[in-house]
Amino acid sequence: MDFLTLFLIYLWFILTTIALLCVCLGRKESFLTRSVNGASQVLSFVIPTQLQRVTQRALHRLFHTRSCLFVALHVALQAAVYGEYTWEVFVYCWELQFHLLLLLLPYLLLAGNMGCFILCSRANPGIITKSNHASLVKIYAYDGVLFQKGVVCPTCNMEKPARSKHCSFCSTCVHRFDHHCVWVNNCIGAFNAKYFFLYLFSLAATAAAIATITAAFLIQVVLLSNMMHGSYIDEQGQEHAVEILFLVQHLFLTFPRVVFMLGFVILLTLVLGAYCCFNLYLALTNQTSNEWYKSRRYGCSRRLTLQPHDRQVVYKNIYSKGVWMNLKEIFKPPTVLERKK
Repeated sequence: MDFLTLFLIYLWFILTTIALLCVCLGRKESFLTRSVNGASQVLSFVIPTQLQRVTQRALHRLFHTRSCLFVALHVALQAAVYGEYTWEVFVYCWELQFHLLLLLLPYLLLAGNMGCFILCSRANPGIITKSNHASLVKIYAYDGVLFQKGVVCPTCNMEKPARSKHCSFCSTCVHRFDHHCVWVNNCIGAFNAKYFFLYLFSLAATAAAIATITAAFLIQVVLLSNMMHGSYIDEQGQEHAVEILFLVQHLFLTFPRVVFMLGFVILLTLVLGAYCCFNLYLALTNQTSNEWYKSRRYGCSRRLTLQPHDRQVVYKNIYSKGVWMNLKEIFKPPTVLERKK
């Protein structure tokens, strides 16, 4: 098999993966998905049919069915980071007389994070069954835009309560559905949203703590070596004052795994920090990820209007009850009795 064929197979695989990820996120009609699907159709003429089927089955199993693969990857990444932190950063920092409580902070955060992870992955997110359907359908009112009364789930054969959605991964309808998280291998719904909230924030705090301690260790190494006041001679024999780029190169050559880990946890901290801010915004405004994405189709407004000239619906979030009550709802989901009060 020549290089061009291998390249086309690899490119088709990447494009198909992106398309399936977009579908998993509910963006079936996005411009990116349409573009990827078009490119995939073009590449399908040069990719063997059997290989296409095998790849599609593998990706479908990976991204459209419940799988422990991402959970195993999650655990492996944490083990790799903590292994490097323990065997190098912790030992060096201990020799440099860092405070013991500071060095133990990532382990304390890890214990809390693992506890939230287990609770989030094992807890019932709010699966709607025939026995609890009557009570769950009374909790939230239908807004008439995102959630219409009388819509029946064709798979579960039950009327969908407001704010619920059928999860194709778990093949069940979930009360106050947010999204299906492959990292915990479970849906995020009304009854485990608090665990996911704490899991996400503790994970971001863990990455930030390791990044801070590791950066402090490397800075301490530079200060003790007095390299900032030194100089070096380049390949042309000219002498230069030590610059940041030279320091980074020197640290990478001296502590390659530590510097690589630091870059990884800094990137993880930024990504998780942004996602935490987004989830905090959703919690404070009493929205789910599913509702936020669906509401983008209608725009945001303080009132619900139906314009006669184009019949354009403007969405209004009727579930928000104020910042404090919205945040409280995450940790104490409302019941039918509470809604009647």
